[in-house]
Amino acid sequence: MELSGVLILNKPAGMTSHDCVNKIRRLYNTKKVGHTGTLDPDATGVLPILIGRAAKAADFLSAEDKVYRAGLKLGITTDTEDTSGQILTQSDDIPPEAKVRAVCDSFVGDIMQVPPMYSALKVGGQKLVDLARRGITVEREARPIKIFSIDTVTTDKADEYILTVHCSKGTYIRTLCADIGAKCGCGGAMCSLVRERSGGFSLDESVTLDELEAMDMLEREKLLRPVEKLFSNLPKVYPAPFFEKLSRDGNEIYQKKIGTDFPTGTRVRLYGKGGFYALGEVGDYPDGSAIKVIKLFLL
Repeated sequence: MELSGVLILNKPAGMTSHDCVNKIRRLYNTKKVGHTGTLDPDATGVLPILIGRAAKAADFLSAEDKVYRAGLKLGITTDTEDTSGQILTQSDDIPPEAKVRAVCDSFVGDIMQVPPMYSALKVGGQKLVDLARRGITVEREARPIKIFSIDTVTTDKADEYILTVHCSKGTYIRTLCADIGAKCGCGGAMCSLVRERSGGFSLDESVTLDELEAMDMLEREKLLRPVEKLFSNLPKVYPAPFFEKLSRDGNEIYQKKIGTDFPTGTRVRLYGKGGFYALGEVGDYPDGSAIKVIKLFLL
């Protein structure tokens, strides 16, 4: 049986997410490896790695929220919005703690954020970071994101804070730090970043590359989570065998016939005799509302 599942990696600093994928390919002896939720090379923390059939899920993980622990350094701005970049401005006019907390709190909620130039987003087929490294800056449209909460903690330095940020997918923490610094009036940049949670996966259940290297193959295989855990926030549907076969063959299954009533656009997990087999989505069809498979994971 094909090796398949989700590995929760604690990404080390100094490696790209793609570097980690290449290492996992070797450790698990398979080419079918992907990841969800790119982390910057200097960042550490939760990086879900998709192995085997699980790699099919990458395009469908659109709504997973994240939790980050970030270092905020006030009094500087940089071209990369973190402290690894070239310093553009410096200021000694650091606001008092009460103002910093108030500014951080003001970012909680639905906000618009302009993606940074130093990011993997593509414009005209080119990554923004590649353009930035050539000294090219292009206009970026602000995108809606959501900050669920920011917990602000002081450090032994008046110009540095630790922020625990619970946010929607697509949030750039570097940009959040820069925006907080701008609103504080002194500038700011991210000085550290750890992703503590991604979707339903947390740092305390992750494994390091060094730990994986020390294991045998059987131990590595036992670490893989079922692919369905990627969609743990979605409702489950158990169609009868007749309707299961219909859906597996690419046909829509009408909700009125299987006893469900989900709104149009709802995504669901489909289960049969062999367990989770597909991701489905509710749509409007000639005879009414129905669920159709959008990705089959178990043949």
